[in-house]
Amino acid sequence: MFPIGDDNSDRTITPYVNYIIIALNVLVFVFLQGLSGDNVFTYSYATVPAEILSGHDIITGAKVLTDPATGEHVTMPGLGPTPSPVYLTLITSMFMHGGIAHIAGNMLYLWIFGDNIENAIGHKRYFIFYLLCGIIASLSHVFATKLLGQNLLIPSLGASGAISGVLGAYILLFPRRRVTVLIVRWIVPVSAFWAIGIWILFQVINGLGMLGGSNASGVAYAAHIGGFIAGMALIKLFLPRKAAYA
Repeated sequence: MFPIGDDNSDRTITPYVNYIIIALNVLVFVFLQGLSGDNVFTYSYATVPAEILSGHDIITGAKVLTDPATGEHVTMPGLGPTPSPVYLTLITSMFMHGGIAHIAGNMLYLWIFGDNIENAIGHKRYFIFYLLCGIIASLSHVFATKLLGQNLLIPSLGASGAISGVLGAYILLFPRRRVTVLIVRWIVPVSAFWAIGIWILFQVINGLGMLGGSNASGVAYAAHIGGFIAGMALIKLFLPRKAAYA
């Protein structure tokens, strides 16, 4: 089930903050990350759990790893100098992505669902809400990595955590909103409850798989779950007075 649009008939403002966030993500990916080819920039400004937990910058050299399945040698870039304080990477990592498919999927979700949340709470509130959800999502990943005994030196990046917060807010405010989804070869309308509910269920199932030590996909499911919960918990605090949704 892949969302491709939703009902915007009640939108009363131009969601220019959402447009700016999308533009920033694209500009960073193209010009600063070099379409994910600039590993020096990426490995300097991504969130590294060990740096967040210690509060200190960590610089490492490149390593040559061998894929146990294929025997292929892969060079893993080292961690570069990080801006001080290292906690700034909780924000900078929000605007970077690991590849074209990564950014395309994230920006599609943000384009579909972000405008409705900005319309509901206003431009300034939406900007603060988005950043706050992203920070909480990144911290969720950091602490989950520590608790599960995983590699604390592997950097994480992407807007997924912040967007998960947007989805959490959306399903709480607009559970019956019509969302157009692509299912195999069919385009059908479903309620937001099902469109987003199935997505978060997938995150939870895969996140539970990490408890067994499986993290092969490289997806920070803890960030998705943490961001989603943050979005649901915080959205009512950002609503203007007398606002009501269903």
